[in-house]
Amino acid sequence: MSTPLLMVTGASGQLGQLAVAHLKTLVPASQIVALVRKPEVKAAYEADGIAARIGDYDDVEGLTTAFAGVDRLLLISSSAVGERARQHGNVIAAAKAAGVGFIAYTSILDAATSPMALAEEHKATEAMLAESGIPHALLRNGWYTENLLASLPTDLELGQHFGCAGEGRFATATRKDYAEAAAIVLAGGDHAGKTYELAGDSDFTLTDFAAALSKLAGKPVSYTDMPEEAYTAALVQAGLPEGFAAILADSDAKAAGGALTTTSKDLSQLIGHPTTPLATTIAAALAG
Repeated sequence: MSTPLLMVTGASGQLGQLAVAHLKTLVPASQIVALVRKPEVKAAYEADGIAARIGDYDDVEGLTTAFAGVDRLLLISSSAVGERARQHGNVIAAAKAAGVGFIAYTSILDAATSPMALAEEHKATEAMLAESGIPHALLRNGWYTENLLASLPTDLELGQHFGCAGEGRFATATRKDYAEAAAIVLAGGDHAGKTYELAGDSDFTLTDFAAALSKLAGKPVSYTDMPEEAYTAALVQAGLPEGFAAILADSDAKAAGGALTTTSKDLSQLIGHPTTPLATTIAAALAG
């Protein structure tokens, strides 16, 4: 039996780079292929001993060529909110045409029932995977702890962390935790037909987050809860595009109802160790 070829799509992104890095600890580098969009990124991977191919989620024909010989594919969801379902459909069609035998897809926590606007394109992608007939696994990622630290400089400057999640709880994990899980599923094993609800081992409110940040930073930071519309406006004022700001605010608001927490321990069970504690991630961000 030939050695399976494993491809990570979106390999120039943060999650993709971490998935490739962990995959290298699990299988020989000769089994790994990174899918990237730019020649200079391709060259960087190749200089590191990893084969790379050029492909774009908007180009089905190019993807079909890039997927030639690939046995197992990690489909990392597109960052183009609003275009994701169409782009993921292109990837799935190309994978089917190229004879890819397995797809692991990075979806969102509780995608089938989530009320979050962000979940809609993930639901659509999961449906397309089911219709494709390609054996697949759903990696339903929860919130990244890093998402909450995106506003760190402002939080420290103003002494406030803004949001609209009320007392909603977040079971976050780091991007590295999720990448490890993706690499493990991609590397092999009996994962076809499985749905993994992936999130941190423990959860917290944004008030808890602000208290942890305050303690580690050595200066007071409190959580300021806002109405969803006001939070959206604040994000736009901070420079985010209006559509993306609305999506983020919606996610926060839905977290108030429990959309971003879970009792599932799928993530720590998959990676074989506890998920990264909140304080560890905050300390790393403060250290720069």
